[in-house]
Amino acid sequence: MIHIQNLFKKFNDLEVLKGIDLTVEKGNTAVIIGPSGSGKTTFLRCLNLLELPEKGSISLGEKEIEFNEKKRLSSSQITSFRKQTGMVFQNYNLFPHFTALENVMEGQITVLKRSKDEARKKSLQLLEKVGLKDRSDMYPHQLSGGQQQRVGIARAMAMDPNVLLFDEPTSALDPELVGEVLKVMKELSEEGMTMVVVTHEMQFARDVADQVIFMDNGVVVEKGTPDKVFGNTQNPRTLQFLNKVNAR
Repeated sequence: MIHIQNLFKKFNDLEVLKGIDLTVEKGNTAVIIGPSGSGKTTFLRCLNLLELPEKGSISLGEKEIEFNEKKRLSSSQITSFRKQTGMVFQNYNLFPHFTALENVMEGQITVLKRSKDEARKKSLQLLEKVGLKDRSDMYPHQLSGGQQQRVGIARAMAMDPNVLLFDEPTSALDPELVGEVLKVMKELSEEGMTMVVVTHEMQFARDVADQVIFMDNGVVVEKGTPDKVFGNTQNPRTLQFLNKVNAR
């Protein structure tokens, strides 16, 4: 489903990703952990071309893009590739002047060219799926952070993506609201949605991930099952990170 080879990304002279290799099978959940500044979010943004790598390749489904500093991608290439992904952002990124329902409908109408009736029907189904059908006519400011994030998940799913990308989806939430978002994500994983999740929620990674990837300083330090990474790692950097996280 997703195959990344030798991915490099830099900002000016700062090399943020230094040759990332990763494969995520269809229907699996890959959870990326690591300290702040390790390149996790940049890597995720490269997967849907919000950031363009300088080198390497990404295969997603039947589409593959090879990156080269000397060759620019066309806007049509980027749009076509990006349609395969749905992104759930850290800070919701909902349109404040749209209701929950309108937020979920918008991309379907403007990008997928669905009729308003078709988009409305699908949006209501998805809002029901995330437990918010009764909030469909509310605006973002009338919703809690957890509810806004669940609208964000419904919006991402509305585009029928092959993979959902989550960028620390609970980090902006009050602790008591984290569980409602993780519950929806866990249900999606159990239903076989392919997901790549950047998170600090270690228990979620233990419970849900098929593969845990520990990143530090722009490289993949270790990857494996939750049992291997959390319970049986021999890597000193992984151990240092987990001991610091567990001590909080």
